[in-house]
Amino acid sequence: MAPTVALLGTLDTKGAEYDFLRARIAAAGCTPLLIDCGVFPPAGAVPDIAAAEVARAAGAAVDALREDADRGAAVARMAEGAATTLRGLSERGRVQAALAVGGSGGTAIAAEAMAALPIGTPKLIVSTVASGDTRPYMGARDVAMMYSVVDISGINRFSARILGNAAAAAAGMAGAPVPEPEAAPRPLVGTSMFGVTTPSVTAARENLEHAGFEVLVFHATGTGGQSLEALAADGYLAGIADITTTELADELVGGVMSAGADRLRAAGRLGLPQAVSVGAVDMVNFAAPETVPPGFSDRLFYHHNANVTLMRTTAAECAEIGRRVADRLNGAAGPVSLFLPLGGVSALSVPGGPFYDPGADEALFAALRERVDPARVELHELDTHVNDPRFAAAMTDRLTELLQERHQ
Repeated sequence: MAPTVALLGTLDTKGAEYDFLRARIAAAGCTPLLIDCGVFPPAGAVPDIAAAEVARAAGAAVDALREDADRGAAVARMAEGAATTLRGLSERGRVQAALAVGGSGGTAIAAEAMAALPIGTPKLIVSTVASGDTRPYMGARDVAMMYSVVDISGINRFSARILGNAAAAAAGMAGAPVPEPEAAPRPLVGTSMFGVTTPSVTAARENLEHAGFEVLVFHATGTGGQSLEALAADGYLAGIADITTTELADELVGGVMSAGADRLRAAGRLGLPQAVSVGAVDMVNFAAPETVPPGFSDRLFYHHNANVTLMRTTAAECAEIGRRVADRLNGAAGPVSLFLPLGGVSALSVPGGPFYDPGADEALFAALRERVDPARVELHELDTHVNDPRFAAAMTDRLTELLQERHQ
């Protein structure tokens, strides 16, 4: 049976474009399934799943959405209905990939719907907003976005090529062989990494793999931390080696790589074993130097590259980060071990490094010592820096013990 590609479209404005996509998907040997996510009657294209059915999946009536004339509310309800519809199709094995094209509204609907699909199911959106900040659309899911170059308005020599490429990509992914899973899958452990904690995380990954675990490494760029929390919340992870909690610094100070207020919470809610550290909380992330807010002009900076500017956290900021880490770990329902690298929390804050500031580091450690509940959190202090192999070994050895105790 040919694989099916779900086409999620607002057919009241994009009928011709979806007719084109449907034909290209069919020509590529896949079955197109056109789902109308628009509020008003379709302009040309005839859907396989009508807008009324999508609206009903969200507990709404499409006629009422039309009468209310509230575009924002309509988009929200159709996105909810599209997510429910697409999830149901996927669970019944009827969809092997999803494709959408649109502007900001169509992209918002498609992105929410695609987030309902399992990780690994191909998801592609061709969008006019793909060249800007795509994080609000992609979130922590494996949604791919392609810039449309021209607006999604008719088929011309440029849009035909771009949409044709998208259809070919979706069809190719839908029909690609899925790698065979391990006969006896190893338990999954998540860990967090930044460039300045890479040696530690690499050693930790190798230690955990040697102990029989499969390790997922998340780049602590904000979205990476959200992905770590999401996979924990979805039940994929057996435990977490959270070495790099730098995103809390961005959350506090206003950097560009915050993972939000849910960071460092999912594993605790679920009672998963955790080994946690404070890797790279000595820095806040901004983009190019000219993007740094004027209020920080007197701070200490390190120019990582043309698009990444790092700012050293102050003693006061480090103390507040310590309190936040402690509060989130104190509320965990499962076992938690917190590890402090007294010799430096990143490659930049070791002696001689550009962010070396023993006073700021001590403010962090002191806040943690004072705030951590010893009845809930084990506190381990090591006279090493975070990238010392002994530090990674201590964290992973303890996490392995906690995981083994949990499954005895």
